[in-house]
Amino acid sequence: MSIPGLLVAAPRSGSGKTTIALGLMRALRRRGRVVQPFKCGPDYIDPAWHTAAAGRDSLNLDSWAMRPALLRRLVNEAGPGADLAIVEGVMGLFDGVATAGQAGRGASADIAALSGWPVLLVLDVAGQTETAAAVALGCVRYRADVTIAGVILNRVASVRHLALIAPPIEALGIPVLGAVFRDDRLALPERHLGLVQAVERDDLDAHLDRIADMVSARLDLDRIVAAARPGVITSEDVDPASLPPPGQRIALARDAAFSFMYPHLLQAWRRAGAEIIPFSPLADEAPYQDADAVWLPGGYPELHAGTLAAAGRFKTGMRAAAERGTRLHGECGGFMVLGQGLVDAEGARHAMLGLLGLETSFATRKLHLGYRRAVLTSDGILGAAGATLYGHEFHYATTLACSDDPLADCFDATGDRVAESGARRGDVTGTFFHVIDRG
Repeated sequence: MSIPGLLVAAPRSGSGKTTIALGLMRALRRRGRVVQPFKCGPDYIDPAWHTAAAGRDSLNLDSWAMRPALLRRLVNEAGPGADLAIVEGVMGLFDGVATAGQAGRGASADIAALSGWPVLLVLDVAGQTETAAAVALGCVRYRADVTIAGVILNRVASVRHLALIAPPIEALGIPVLGAVFRDDRLALPERHLGLVQAVERDDLDAHLDRIADMVSARLDLDRIVAAARPGVITSEDVDPASLPPPGQRIALARDAAFSFMYPHLLQAWRRAGAEIIPFSPLADEAPYQDADAVWLPGGYPELHAGTLAAAGRFKTGMRAAAERGTRLHGECGGFMVLGQGLVDAEGARHAMLGLLGLETSFATRKLHLGYRRAVLTSDGILGAAGATLYGHEFHYATTLACSDDPLADCFDATGDRVAESGARRGDVTGTFFHVIDRG
């Protein structure tokens, strides 16, 4: 049985669940609780905020892209040393995607049902009074395998407004565990992929403490902790199989330009005996020479394209690694940096590594978003030909050219083929999708 937990969810996106979840993590940590954070879905920005708030790596839980056995293992293994799990949901509580041979739809409710953790429902009540009670009741009754522990009222306009909303909800037997009044100072900054990265905030701790102060003052933390319930996963449910490491010594780019890496993959690689050696391209560092694999994660290379183009030691080291036959792989932004050039939002072209034939541009933005099922067409760093991988693609770049061999046949959540096929040139590969799990 896993640790007690709660899943912070909402009827729709933009209701304030990230702010509430961060505030709970930081406020409970300040009380001496060891909080294990999680994020539903494929998001790789929110978990970095969670880690800063809780002081513990946040892990993704995704019922579309992850096998149930992997989900069970992540929930089970995160428990040791923690007092409480706080899970931030994705989109609306029951919102998912169409299925194509998958057991789950990627909805937060799937994770609540699988883990057994009850839901703390965040209701944005701006412009509402008694209708909020109807929304809460609908969420309570919609799925029998999902339990609503109580509600948090967000963006309450005044004490009078609160007096019109809370009593009808409590009359239904649904606990109101706190109410947050509108306060623009608590807003989290955003850019095109979501929140601004946590590492970019000079006032990160101060801002998290402001949110925690609000949560401590406006939410009943004792009742919220008491509402948490142990998960229903046992050690017998756990399957240790995971995506194998790409090498024994893995040089991993890690800085503000290359920050989007799923922690569960790094954990699995270390568990398998791999050594992960970080380096910073933005600091003009070359990958470790004895590495047998180099991994460039996604991130925001378009914001640092000029610095990367001028990073002579980084570029020389990467090209030398390719000449030695070291396996190199880039995901999304890392894929773009392996390419010939990147055109930034202002239209300026920056020469990249030239190890793949990819040319990308942000001058005309085009959204690429969604789950990906990839079937590898040749052996390589991601696995053998014919292997199936599950992942997610999210970027705004336009592909101007890609002259290399395709790496995979890719399909979206409905089973339709998509243009993303990755690229391969010898031992250098790249994909726009971020891999999450194997098939």
